[in-house]
Order: sequence, then structure tokens, then C-alpha cells
Amino acid sequence: AGIVSVALAFVLGLNVAGLWPRFANPFAEKTTDRSQPVLLKSIQDLSRFVAASGNFEVVVDVQTNRQFVPDIIFNQRTLFVAAGSVDAYVDFASLSEGALVVDEANKRVEVTLPAPQLEKPSIDSNRSYVFAEQRGIVNRIGDLFGGDPNRQQQLYQLAEAKIAEAARASELTHRAEENTEKMLRGMLMSLGYSSVSITFVQP
Repeated sequence: AGIVSVALAFVLGLNVAGLWPRFANPFAEKTTDRSQPVLLKSIQDLSRFVAASGNFEVVVDVQTNRQFVPDIIFNQRTLFVAAGSVDAYVDFASLSEGALVVDEANKRVEVTLPAPQLEKPSIDSNRSYVFAEQRGIVNRIGDLFGGDPNRQQQLYQLAEAKIAEAARASELTHRAEENTEKMLRGMLMSLGYSSVSITFVQP
């Protein structure tokens, strides 16, 4: 007993002092990243002025079932909370000839711009998540064999469509007009023009 006590004390002393050898777990989980290098496909020059950005959130409630089949047998209902943003921009690249009329004598300038457009919604995956999900017996069995790999993509596409519709119904383009006019008016008046007229027309 005395020998065992001394041996244990010796082992504990080495462990506390950091002298006891440590052996790696041969069954430890290991992650290997074999991704290929990022390839630059193209570079584009942008001539857009992003004048406003709207943040949106929508709860997508989608249910797939079959008539006359109880939900406990076949049913899949998903509540998906999606958060995203939509930019409103003015495309200066599409300015037509005569869009800028300058009267140096009277320090007057007239600008004709295309009406603001809405960019495609950008879904924030870090703030989007499945809130709840109900599945029937058949659906649960299907999940064991891989389920529907396009299910998540369908949820994102539906969320994009709903956010895009909400953006069109909002005052986002009107706010973009105000911000664009404020930016141009301030810039042109700082150049010495006392009268600045800005008009937006539909393309």
C-alpha cells in the first residue's frame, strides 16, 4: 500500500508539473480542408449610387401534405424566419445624352436621372433560421434516406420573393430619390452653382 501511494503521488506530481507525457487520442475527430484556391472570374466597374437600403424580416410558413391523408402520416410544415436587405440604387451608366445641362452664366444646372431601381434581395444566412418544423411519419422515414436536398433552397427563394415584394411596396425608392437629390445638390452647389434642378424619369 505504501508503494502504491508513493507511485500515485509521483504520477500526480509529474502531471501537475507538466512532465507527464501526453498521448493523442487515436480516435479523435479530424477535419481536413481540401478546398481549391479561390478563382477570380471577372472584375466589373460599377457606376451605381446606392442611395438607400432597407432591412426586412419575414416568417415563411410552408406546408406540404396530401388530401385525405392524415398529417400524422404525411405532412411537412416549416416555419422559416428570414432576414435580408434590399438596396435601392441609381444607375449613372444609363444616363442619356443631354442628361446634364449647364448654364455657366446664370450658375444653373439641370440633371435628368433614371428612377431608382431595386437590387435583388440579399438574405443574411447568419440571421435566418428554421423556427419550427412538423413532419409526418413518411417524411421522417424519408429524412433517413436524405430527404429533399432542395428544401432549404426553396425556402430561401420564397423568402427572397416575399422580401422583394415588400421592398416594392415600401418607400425605399422614394427615399433613394431624396438621398440622391441631396447628394447631387450638395456637390453641385459646392462647385458654385446656385440653382440645381434634378428630375427622375422612368427608364
